Amino acid sequence: MMLSEPRTLLMLLCLLPATQTAADILSYNDIIDEPTPSRYSICYNHSCATVVTDSLNDAEWQQVTAPLRTPASTAAGERAAIARSMAIFETVIGGHTGTSLDKGRNLAGFGLPGQLDCIDESTNTTTYLRLLEQDGLLQHHRVGERATRFGLFVGMPHSTAVIEESGSGIRYVVDSWFYDNGLPPHIVRLEDWRAGLDPDRD
Repeated sequence: MMLSEPRTLLMLLCLLPATQTAADILSYNDIIDEPTPSRYSICYNHSCATVVTDSLNDAEWQQVTAPLRTPASTAAGERAAIARSMAIFETVIGGHTGTSLDKGRNLAGFGLPGQLDCIDESTNTTTYLRLLEQDGLLQHHRVGERATRFGLFVGMPHSTAVIEESGSGIRYVVDSWFYDNGLPPHIVRLEDWRAGLDPDRD
């Protein structure tokens, strides 16, 4: 069966059983897959309904990468720096794209312009992480493929960006969907997140 729209595929994902743990297979032809600070994609308005090409000037690039300019001595320290960097990315880019008022999750900002769902958030966060990786700023992690959790026990399908710790191979989610624009993302082990972990509940 041919699926011409990623959002049609997202609807079908809702029907998958709770045991499904496949990686996020949604993809968008208009997303820049080799981003640079001067040219990258930003998604918003739910499931990448709006995709724009954006850029950071030199001062902004120094600002968003500042938490990682001094290498962390441990992987845990680097994850904390990544969280701070992601928050700055959202603040700076929110001013470019009108997404600075994005509310956490989906209901708080429902119907307002410039809102992001988990598809938007996971796509954008993966882009930011790739920019850091390409600049050699990740010493203890590599950027992984997005992941999705499914099923009745964890709610609707929900996607996130993923990083993998070097050496141990432990994967962590970098999930910015839970919080308002400009707040640090939730970073936890992938298996805990897949089990339904929620920062406001657990």
